[in-house]
Amino acid sequence: MTAMAKQTTVRLPDELADEVDAVARAKGTSVNQLIIDSLTAEIDRVRDDKDFLATLKRLVDRDQEILDRLAQ
Repeated sequence: MTAMAKQTTVRLPDELADEVDAVARAKGTSVNQLIIDSLTAEIDRVRDDKDFLATLKRLVDRDQEILDRLAQ
């Protein structure tokens, strides 16, 4: 079974949109695939970022505290 793709609208400034289009064309790929590749690379980068992971843990812990209170 194929997973459904989530559709998201991204609003880009005109200049960035032009650059994205040019990069995608030069790489021989679609703008959609370029965005997917870029987001994947950023997620891979933050997974190795100790400061980001510490911040993420604090946020998750705080959210868990709130959920625990709401469940009482």
